[in-house]
Amino acid sequence: MKPIDVKKKLSAAIDGVASNSRDYCVNAKSDFKRNRKLPFKQMIQGIIGMGGGSLSNEILDMSKYSLKTASTAAFVQQRSKIKPEAFATVFQSFSSNISQDFTEGMRVLAIDGSAMQIATNPNDVDSFFPGTNGQKPYNLLHLNALYDLKHHIYIDAVIQKAKYRNEHKSFIDMVDRSDIKNALVIADRGYESYNNMAHIQEKGWKFLIRVKDGNTGIKSCLDLPQQQEYDVEVHLKLTRKQTKEVKPLLKDRNHYRYIAVSSPFDYLPSKSRKRDAILFYELRFRVVRFRIGDDTFETVLTNLDGQIYPPQKLKELYAGRWGIETSFRDLKYTLGMLHFHSKKVMCIQQEIYAHLIMYNFSEMITSHVVIKQTQRKHIYKANFSVAVHMCRLFYHKKITSPILEAIISRNVIPVRPGRHNVRKNSDKSFKGFLYRIV
Repeated sequence: MKPIDVKKKLSAAIDGVASNSRDYCVNAKSDFKRNRKLPFKQMIQGIIGMGGGSLSNEILDMSKYSLKTASTAAFVQQRSKIKPEAFATVFQSFSSNISQDFTEGMRVLAIDGSAMQIATNPNDVDSFFPGTNGQKPYNLLHLNALYDLKHHIYIDAVIQKAKYRNEHKSFIDMVDRSDIKNALVIADRGYESYNNMAHIQEKGWKFLIRVKDGNTGIKSCLDLPQQQEYDVEVHLKLTRKQTKEVKPLLKDRNHYRYIAVSSPFDYLPSKSRKRDAILFYELRFRVVRFRIGDDTFETVLTNLDGQIYPPQKLKELYAGRWGIETSFRDLKYTLGMLHFHSKKVMCIQQEIYAHLIMYNFSEMITSHVVIKQTQRKHIYKANFSVAVHMCRLFYHKKITSPILEAIISRNVIPVRPGRHNVRKNSDKSFKGFLYRIV
């Protein structure tokens, strides 16, 4: 797909929202009624193209440094009239449009979450944490995202206030509303759940979920081999009842499981009377444990065919999940998602969706730029940091498509597979408005 085609698809998604602007205004009766320097569509376009600079510089940039540029106060007033759902709709529409050109059979998706610190506000109790052991109080938002590992784009996202985040609900919402016909979802330990597995099974998708390797979780409730590595097929019948007829069956731990009323499970009634018929939900999967180091093992649950996907293949598939982790790094540091331009949660949500849109925009353009491979030690790929900068200039109509592709193709970095870096856990800190990356 050529850069101009990607841009047309994004413009179409923006136009679709702008044509129904009343649905996305905080006050539909009065907002954006009068002619202003910053109409609805221009605000959407401008916020999507924002980087990590100061707000005044970003406004000057989006207005092409005109002497009639609106003030920062006017910009803040206008953006406060737009619901975050406007940007969410653009994001979902754009993601769906660019995905229509993917013709392969099974899409490989990863799901994960990432926390983002915002300006401290004790009044926003749903995101506020008082801090412990001398730590300063802080506020957090949590981004839940569904990511295409092959095409390197975000498919869907849910933003929650961190104090009441629910990754399982976000997981189910994104899976259920997806229009993808055939997909494999790869998830880390936090998504271990019978309910999540059942939703994927009902969708007709496949799952590959890492589970806890200790004495808790799904694995601990099954009778599994004592060997260090194994591949066991499990056919479970889940029920909410514990009657005299059911209790003997529950002793067969690899075939029957009781689901407590307190545990969410959407395919069995949460309450039933004693005389009601016993209902079972059948769930089929494999429990696979494989070696990843000299003395390190991982356990995964999957409903992939064992003949086509033996343990070694599952190991390779799960290793690919790291792609969503590196995408979060690019979102925060390359696209500037650590540098918000507001203290209001509603406006911050606008910017999160805007960064997701620009990430997909940049990845779709970059992935179709031809990188010439010469006789060198490593295979080379585009420098994504440079690519994002150039894609933003292209989005703002400051460079042409041939120049964009030429510069991206010349700025490359080597691909070094198998490299491992120790994760650095830094203290939480909000990036203040006076200190920007540009």
